[in-house]
Amino acid sequence: MDFTNPLVYGVPCFLGFIAIELIYSKTLDDKQLYKWKDLLTSLSLGLGSAVVAALIKTVAVILVFNLAYEFFNPIIDGVRTNIMGWESFGYVWYIWIICMLLDDYSYYWFHRQNHMIRFLWAAHIVHHSSDNFNLGTAVRNGWFTIFYKPFFYVWIVVIGFPPEMLVVCMGIEALWQFQLHTQYVKKLGFIEKFLNTHTMHQVHHARNIEYMDKNHGGILNVFDRVFGTWKQLDESIAIEYGVSVPPDSYNLFVVLTHEYKNIWEDMKKSNNWYHKFKYVFGPPGWSHDGSTLTIKQIRSEMAKTSDSSVVDKNSVVEIAEPQM
Repeated sequence: MDFTNPLVYGVPCFLGFIAIELIYSKTLDDKQLYKWKDLLTSLSLGLGSAVVAALIKTVAVILVFNLAYEFFNPIIDGVRTNIMGWESFGYVWYIWIICMLLDDYSYYWFHRQNHMIRFLWAAHIVHHSSDNFNLGTAVRNGWFTIFYKPFFYVWIVVIGFPPEMLVVCMGIEALWQFQLHTQYVKKLGFIEKFLNTHTMHQVHHARNIEYMDKNHGGILNVFDRVFGTWKQLDESIAIEYGVSVPPDSYNLFVVLTHEYKNIWEDMKKSNNWYHKFKYVFGPPGWSHDGSTLTIKQIRSEMAKTSDSSVVDKNSVVEIAEPQM
């Protein structure tokens, strides 16, 4: 059975909503919500990401999802059967719901690991590199996450869900993530109990120490709540968007690669191979000599003293994520 990825229809809508928010903010509201150079960079990154995704998606879907599906769910006596013995799943409505839930669970861990493993963060930081938060930021995607993202999801087809069903669910997830990148939608009351909302995503994009590494969820916030990464917006805290070590450039190549350069420079600080490994695969901010701190270390220090000014915010090699 063939399905169309919802993003095929979503991309034109993305551009339309960005235009509406841009015109509204510039004429009636906050003229600083959008900065022209920043928006151009975001749109260019989004366009490049779409091109890279189109080129790689065939490999991702055919060589990863389809091959895994065919291997673990062969056709036996005319029936597609999982190697564990159950009949592979079809397309009834409740299977779609289950697949969507599994997709959301996978998105949570994919997103969270993008913040916790520095090499993955180097690809994901592109999405967080702007100090603006608007619908334009939503399309500011890195070009390298597509190379490893499928491996966070492949287990879903391994257990019997059709690849095309998973691709549709991933598209729905991306549509929801896009519309979260606006400041014009405030808290939504009861909906906040279970959905990942606009104010929660503002928290996610903040570089305030209180907010870093929070709200990694896609559509639901239940996984953040269960695994201890949920944080509600505190309206008494002025949000600072972006990352603590920004690229300070609108150049696409710099924005895409600056954190890889930072990793390389840090690796040269020590001749110890374990230290080099940690600079690549440890959490952002880790250092062998304590010259920079992870968010967890900073919060630990803050817990030891009520005076948060003891900790220098600039000592962090930003963990503040983030790709839709």
